[in-house]
Amino acid sequence: MRNDTRLLFTAYVSQLALINGVDPSVVADGKQFTVAPAVEQKLEEKIRESSEFLSLIETVPVDQQEGDKVGIDVTRPLASRTNTGAGNKREPTDPTDSLDLGRYRCEKTDFDSAIKYAKIDAWRHRPEFQQLIRDVILKQQGRDRIMIGWNGVDVAVETDRDTYPLLQDVNKGWLYKIRTFGPARVLNDGDLTVYDDGENNPGVKAIYVADGDLFDPVADNATTADADYVNLDALVHDAVELMDEWHRDDTDIVVILGRDLVHQKFQNIVNQAADTATEIEARDRILTLPKMVGGKKAIMVPFFPANALLVTKLSNLKIYVQNETRRRTLREEPELDQVANYESVNEAYVVEDYGQCALVENIVMSPAPARAAAP
Repeated sequence: MRNDTRLLFTAYVSQLALINGVDPSVVADGKQFTVAPAVEQKLEEKIRESSEFLSLIETVPVDQQEGDKVGIDVTRPLASRTNTGAGNKREPTDPTDSLDLGRYRCEKTDFDSAIKYAKIDAWRHRPEFQQLIRDVILKQQGRDRIMIGWNGVDVAVETDRDTYPLLQDVNKGWLYKIRTFGPARVLNDGDLTVYDDGENNPGVKAIYVADGDLFDPVADNATTADADYVNLDALVHDAVELMDEWHRDDTDIVVILGRDLVHQKFQNIVNQAADTATEIEARDRILTLPKMVGGKKAIMVPFFPANALLVTKLSNLKIYVQNETRRRTLREEPELDQVANYESVNEAYVVEDYGQCALVENIVMSPAPARAAAP
């Protein structure tokens, strides 16, 4: 690290100690400290602001590591009438209660990062030097949260990014919670799945949709009868029926489409917008499609499974963060020519109301293969 960069970095360390109420030597000596509550709240706001998608869902602070879901959205009707004259007792109901098994548990998640000396040196002329160091860390934390939310299925004692590049083993995400606690809201197989090809090969679950570039009636010698659904609109209409009736016509309901579905049904639109799936993910932005699907606003979001769709309100998805669990250690590692930031926080991915969502998986935009007998 250059000497003039050293002065800037020392000022950054001193400011970090000041705002968190710890002695500067604690930070300078690479000791762990707990981030101050006010700073913790500000960091969460900055993480949300770093991503268009995260800005549309809510981060909820909680005091306990484990407990009942907060339930801040309305999930059920209230209006009723009771014949008290017949001795019947009025029974008030909680309009935010989702009545499921989904208690939350905030799991410790490490967000460790490192910045090479050469990069810090390159930033020394920037007046926002301290903000650059902060924001590059927070931006990746936001991206990681989106990946975990859509793809997480396990809380491993030791995670493996090489085997699970979408952070599937870091925490249990929203789609996992829907499959586990709201199985009646999941559609993952159609009537035309081939279960036996005559050679003892088991069938693979699939929902075939005759709406896309890969469905060629002439080349495939097929018709829409050779698919489970004639188009995505029909599939979404069926998916909506999996939701509680009082949510189905909510104007805030959206359809989140996986990139394979978008590219096959809306390829021209995506090209005209000069957006690719990679660019959308890189910028953490949302692509709103100009055409509704199944009567609902259709969007594409970063890191969502390629062959799936989710019908829900974005406000139905939450990230719970346990208060006063964000811990940091800032340490120089000259043997690696870098400054390392060891940081952790306890968090959980929560679906407030399973009756307000429908998940469709294993979508194939092509005709079904020759059908054989199901077991």
